[in-house]
Amino acid sequence: MPTFSAPDGTLLSYRVTGDGDPVVCVPGGPADSAYLGDLGGLSAHHRLIVPDLRGTGRSAMPADPSSYRCDRLVGDLEALRVHLDLPRMDLLAHSAGTNIAARYAARHPEHVGRLALIGPSSRAVDLEVTGETRREYARLRADEPWFPAAYAALVELTEGRGGDAEAIAPFFRGRWDAAAREHHAAARPDNEEAVAGFGAEGAFDPEGTRAALAAFGHPVLLLTGEFDLNSPPPLAREFAGLFPDAAVAVQPGAGHYPWTDDAEWFTTAVSAFLTPSSRNTRQ
Repeated sequence: MPTFSAPDGTLLSYRVTGDGDPVVCVPGGPADSAYLGDLGGLSAHHRLIVPDLRGTGRSAMPADPSSYRCDRLVGDLEALRVHLDLPRMDLLAHSAGTNIAARYAARHPEHVGRLALIGPSSRAVDLEVTGETRREYARLRADEPWFPAAYAALVELTEGRGGDAEAIAPFFRGRWDAAAREHHAAARPDNEEAVAGFGAEGAFDPEGTRAALAAFGHPVLLLTGEFDLNSPPPLAREFAGLFPDAAVAVQPGAGHYPWTDDAEWFTTAVSAFLTPSSRNTRQ
């Protein structure tokens, strides 16, 4: 796999799949980017450039653990853009990775073309999802055989009474079958230090990020699943309101990993956003 150097010298890895116009895809977690796969076949339409965040996948562990912070990872993304010699790049990010992408767009708007936030996390802009909202969307799954145990765990978690976080995993999937269980295991972060450091003090600047995004002059797509408890539709709509030019897409029957629930729906929506008819006129 190709590599590049981060600003602090950490050797970072990335993979490239597909052909066509490049799209840099930022994983969540922080977790091994392999869980993104080719995003349900999006590589048939675009050249996907997928970095492994520092300390994950094939990227090196940093000497300084504080460099796991979200704001420091923005610097890694800029180093990748320079390495790829892209004056401007389209960005797609998933889950926690959307915080990196949002902070990057705020810091380097001139280097961003189109911005697609999938299952967006809102820590970078300090938007809250209430426990009641999560329980409301969970109840849409009341007919599922796994619902009673999963919902009981969700109630405990959202009411601050502990609870088994692993027990609510089915709520993050459009269907909880063998393939979903296998992907769930693959998507689980395995670097606890990276996860803990991602949101450490200083990682986010919500006020400054919001102000910068209010002036962000490029198209934005926020795509979430109908059943996504992590990023429910009301959050995506509120997040979209922070941008001057943002659209929201809610994928029917999908959870937090929508490309695994209906690849065709997902790739059609995302590719249409990334390749509009006016693209050739964009400088």
